[in-house]
Amino acid sequence: MFMINDTLVSEDILEKQFVCDLSRCKGACCVEGDAGAPLSVEEAGILQEEYQNFKPYLRKEGIKAVEEQGTSVTDPHDGEDVTPLVNGAECAYVIFDENGISKCGIEKAWEEGGTTFRKPVSCHLYPVRVNKYVTYEAVNYHKWEICSPACELGEQLKVPVYRFLKEALIRKYGPEWYHELDEVARYWTHSQKKR
Repeated sequence: MFMINDTLVSEDILEKQFVCDLSRCKGACCVEGDAGAPLSVEEAGILQEEYQNFKPYLRKEGIKAVEEQGTSVTDPHDGEDVTPLVNGAECAYVIFDENGISKCGIEKAWEEGGTTFRKPVSCHLYPVRVNKYVTYEAVNYHKWEICSPACELGEQLKVPVYRFLKEALIRKYGPEWYHELDEVARYWTHSQKKR
């Protein structure tokens, strides 16, 4: 672990390799699990404000879930805001393309200029998860069996997690933070080769 500003960053995001392989996993991270995507308080508000803008991009099942549960719900396990689910399964904001690959309906609306909100940052950052503590945030790699194809492709292409997530990490922490992370990664990689 190493510190950058007020973040404690796991070496796993430098060491592990990862590139989403949607042709194999079909976007399973959007449809598996026991809770929706984590949301900040600000994001929960944005979903409520922007819902009418991305509603036309959602499936009828997702619209029904949102209109019954709300644009965000409270996770009973940790009390945090999360996206609602369809029948306790996929995220309410999930859509499926012609190949059965799950995508984000919010992001589809954003791509087409329908909303200014891209998608929850926790989704953009996956497989990195951020845990907030009183004085810092922990930035960790989350290993999940359904992402095995992404790990295999990452190893084949030799792309570390932090490089795969460059855009998302800059969105979350800014370009200076990412530049410092990149410097740490270069030093860390060089020191590993010397061992």
